[in-house]
Amino acid sequence: MDVTRLFLNYLNKFVSISEDEFEQYFLPILKVRRFGKKEYLIKAGEVENYFNFIVKGLVRKFYKKGHQEINTQISVEGQIIMSQQSFLGRQPSEYYIETIEPSVIISIKYENLEELYHKSKKMERLGRLVVTYMMAVSDAWQMQMIKMTPRERFLNFVMKNPQLMQRVPQKYLASYLNIKPETFSRFKHLLKNHSKNNAA
Repeated sequence: MDVTRLFLNYLNKFVSISEDEFEQYFLPILKVRRFGKKEYLIKAGEVENYFNFIVKGLVRKFYKKGHQEINTQISVEGQIIMSQQSFLGRQPSEYYIETIEPSVIISIKYENLEELYHKSKKMERLGRLVVTYMMAVSDAWQMQMIKMTPRERFLNFVMKNPQLMQRVPQKYLASYLNIKPETFSRFKHLLKNHSKNNAA
């Protein structure tokens, strides 16, 4: 499948975009970027210039606290990732965005996106709906972090993202879920035993 088709499918969740509209407004400004494993899309101190949609791969967003890397987002195919504050505010990012796996990313430059909004009210509405959705997802995640116990966070994540348990290094997941590495290992061990007992 054409990689741009996946992006069109994503946009259609928010506003109905015809083939002609997609070709007219989006194809000229889409940039397909390919990254190897553990390559940066952006580093702290740089200004985020791209709105990024993941076509293939796995990407994380994190900040550094002393020698620690605190993961705040782990995103897969069909999801958006960028340093939002930097992108929208045109100021240096406090985050690093790095691939966990080799990745294919569809990107739109900030200037091109602003130009697109000026050209069409429909595209401006689409942009607003996408940003609102991203904010709602972020808020829901923050609420989970506050309300759920570490064990509840772990079980909820495993239930919703079983494939990521295999794809994402344990230290990244532990940081993302705000669970101590040793506690995460214990939960994982209990889960394995539970699965074995159920199988038996």
